[in-house]
Amino acid sequence: MNIVISGFYGLGNTGDEAILAAIVENLREQLAHTELTVFSLAPDQTAHTYQVKAIYRGWRHDFKEKVIALKKADLLISGGGGLLQDTYPTRFLFGPLPYYLMIVFLAKLCRTKVMFFSQGIGPVTSTWGKILMKIFANMADFITVRDQFSKDYLQQLGINHPETVVTADIVFASTLKKDDACLASLNLTNKERLVAVSVRPWFEQVKQFEKIAQILDRFIEERHLTPVFIPMEGHHDYNASKSVLAHMRYADKCQILRTDFTPNQYLNFIGACQLTIGMRLHALIFSTIMGVPHIGISYDKKVESLLKRSGMWKYSTTLTDMNVEECIKNTYFLLNHRPEYHQLVKKNAEAMKQEALTNVTLLKKHFTPVT
Repeated sequence: MNIVISGFYGLGNTGDEAILAAIVENLREQLAHTELTVFSLAPDQTAHTYQVKAIYRGWRHDFKEKVIALKKADLLISGGGGLLQDTYPTRFLFGPLPYYLMIVFLAKLCRTKVMFFSQGIGPVTSTWGKILMKIFANMADFITVRDQFSKDYLQQLGINHPETVVTADIVFASTLKKDDACLASLNLTNKERLVAVSVRPWFEQVKQFEKIAQILDRFIEERHLTPVFIPMEGHHDYNASKSVLAHMRYADKCQILRTDFTPNQYLNFIGACQLTIGMRLHALIFSTIMGVPHIGISYDKKVESLLKRSGMWKYSTTLTDMNVEECIKNTYFLLNHRPEYHQLVKKNAEAMKQEALTNVTLLKKHFTPVT
């Protein structure tokens, strides 16, 4: 089977690279003789990392190669991840939403079937974005979404596709490979109680950095915890982590991981932590997979949806409602009852793993060529 994969790949985002790794791994495990081609911003790196064919994803280069790949393909996988949204500026044919939908349209022109795969949908708030969604998202042959909110949102946008199934983020179907490179890179005595911290820039909002700094100072002062920042998107998150440290009294007690670790290495590191506090969706997904209790700071419905499924929404907060004392209270409660919540999170992770695996099961059912 010949499959083309379109997503936010080759741009250094740990969550999206984890998605691609999980898609490739599971397709190869469950489909014999599968040829994979990925549209990537760094095609040479993607080809080397995943042992796939890779084509530059932008419109300005390799357009002919993209058309040839789609014509040869049995299926275009669009996803996973939060591709279909206009949070970032969307113009006539510029921005994430038009790009991913135009790839879908190009596939259909090439008479290639399309599956939206384990996607998180929205927000789509612009008039133009809603028009594009109604026209082009309805061209998909089959849709799986990673949460109920995304399915409901599609219906609100006028995508009443009869073949839409709620599954889970495909990263839950990843296979953990033991790798302690992150731990080995830090200056630790192996007696520390580690807290994973994930922060990201979010437009002009910066107040959360000061609040997180207050929380971490209290962790260090009152519980002798060691916060370690995980930059899930390279220099963007590294700089956001530095912004938190700039507000801290005990910044010298914190550490920041390098930006060049693999998703699997970050996953292993989070598994060695007592707790995670943070913003990035896939830092929280990694925490769920590893059974690590977590305090999420939700800036988007996708984060809230995950926290509800992981069992941690009760102890989490939104970016706008974040209260320092409440976060500290909830953190200490989870730490005091960690074995119980470790089991709860692991149980929920296993349920989402089984749902994530259905993404490939449904792909096989609907798109495997009849021999």
